Amino acid sequence: MRPEPTHLGTLEPYQDGDGNEIVYGGAPIAKKIDIQFFGRGNRLVVAPDAPVVNLRVMYRGDNGVVEIGGSAPGRNGMRFNLRVGHNSRIEIGDDVGCQSPVFVSAVEGANVRIGDDVMFANGVEIRTDDAHAIYDVRSGERVNVSESIDIGEHVWLAKQAVVMGGVTIGDGTVVGYRSIVTSDVPNNCVAVGAPARVVRRDIAWERPQVHRFPEGQRTPPGGKRSPRYWNLTQEK
Repeated sequence: MRPEPTHLGTLEPYQDGDGNEIVYGGAPIAKKIDIQFFGRGNRLVVAPDAPVVNLRVMYRGDNGVVEIGGSAPGRNGMRFNLRVGHNSRIEIGDDVGCQSPVFVSAVEGANVRIGDDVMFANGVEIRTDDAHAIYDVRSGERVNVSESIDIGEHVWLAKQAVVMGGVTIGDGTVVGYRSIVTSDVPNNCVAVGAPARVVRRDIAWERPQVHRFPEGQRTPPGGKRSPRYWNLTQEK
């Protein structure tokens, strides 16, 4: 690592002599921005139309990459607290909305991919790692090496949900309140619990909040729905 970290408080184009780079073509953002380069050869790419409300990115190693997509008008802003280690990557798709800063950690060469149209409630965490190493006392071998995470499109992670390393979540799925996902979850289902288990299949969810619905509303308001994500669950 470099001897002195670089701290940046504005999201704007940037390059330094250690190969760290910010690629961004939108208007500079100077509110609630904290970008830290502790290593070399790191890259942050942000779409010009990304609705960044709160962004902290900590590059704790070399050759880390973060890519953040854009958003359609009216979508919730992007709020992220990102930690990137050696040779790791975080990819955040288009039209992603967050109620509060989502903590994402990708280290030890593991990657995190977040698909388009994902919705995050408050207090969500996505972690390829356990933050500290755990070893088998007989063999001395590490038992909790970091693993990549893949979150599909149009996934809803409810309040205080946690996704752990090595997990894939299929498109159109809902992860319930305070659930901890430790194994793969298929598409178009509801998974709840710690560890999370599938409790319902063949579901689809939509963004309009139900407190605005008239009594007895049984179908999407105005017949509107996202047909791309109305699918039957495909078991592996």
